Amino acid sequence: MIIICFKIFLARIVDVSLGTIRTVLVVKGKNITPAIVAFFEVLIWFFAAREALSGNLNSILIPIFYAGGYATGTYVGTFISNKYVEGLIAVQAIIDEKKEANMLKEIRKNGFGVSVLDLKNPYNKEKKDMLLIQLNKSKLKSLTKIIRKNNPDAFVIINETKYVQNGLIK
Repeated sequence: MIIICFKIFLARIVDVSLGTIRTVLVVKGKNITPAIVAFFEVLIWFFAAREALSGNLNSILIPIFYAGGYATGTYVGTFISNKYVEGLIAVQAIIDEKKEANMLKEIRKNGFGVSVLDLKNPYNKEKKDMLLIQLNKSKLKSLTKIIRKNNPDAFVIINETKYVQNGLIK
């Protein structure tokens, strides 16, 4: 009985992880890869569900292991997606105008493309600029380190980007 429970648990981890990765790929606009992943996801799910339903239905262990595999698979799939599924992100940083020059030099020295917009605030006469930067997700820590070093109080917004055309992307 315990072997069946662990088989179900492991199968659910794999199929739910694949489902999470498939969803991320679909959101990023991929077509073929998510379809292939979906095939294996459902194939594994089918065998796990069949095993769970054909076992001793009076045992509470089977639904516990089934649900535990689902929860663990969600965690594992999210971890894999965040770590290995490459993507583009947009960073908007609102900074003090006085701190702009040094920060721009360092950002560009590190190979990032950056555009600067002047901001006006009718309630506050303090001059601010907005930096617009597109980059690969794997480079985010490097960029945020530069921003925090030069302007610890910067207001930073980070969004996933589905598509970028032209420009400099690091």
